[in-house]
Amino acid sequence: MADLRWDDVKWFFDPVEMGSLPDVCVPDTSVENRQAVLGLVREQGWAFRYSEGGTVLPLPRAETVLSRPADAECPELRVWPTADVLAIFRFYAAEKIDFDVDLRELQGQERLDVLCGFLTAIGRRLGKPVLMDSEGGDGSRPVLGFDVAADRVVAPAEYEPPLT
Repeated sequence: MADLRWDDVKWFFDPVEMGSLPDVCVPDTSVENRQAVLGLVREQGWAFRYSEGGTVLPLPRAETVLSRPADAECPELRVWPTADVLAIFRFYAAEKIDFDVDLRELQGQERLDVLCGFLTAIGRRLGKPVLMDSEGGDGSRPVLGFDVAADRVVAPAEYEPPLT
């Protein structure tokens, strides 16, 4: 059974309302958590591409990426859980894992299920919530996320669709 039903959450996936690249994060993380996600990418067999300043490189260890000089270009890890869905991870700091997804790629139940599976895999591996907020949001009002206690992706009950 799907974590979420498209008809119940489709307004969260409106690029006009949410911005086309909502922010997804795992708060309160460590270098070890980052490394666990890198290991998960490989174990799941998801396609990926790691780059620094536009140069494609082999995927390094998390501590190597996070120990780069402050003035270095921000590394980027592109991960495709399926051929049609892309997540772009940024390596700003060890304390929070940040990535973007493109809402234009996440339309309909099938794609929502891919996103839920991706968030669930990360959340289970880390034992932490994985939260999605609107583009540029401050993380204080996630629209959905992996709930550790529920062991699935949920949409917070306090978020009601806008009245039309």
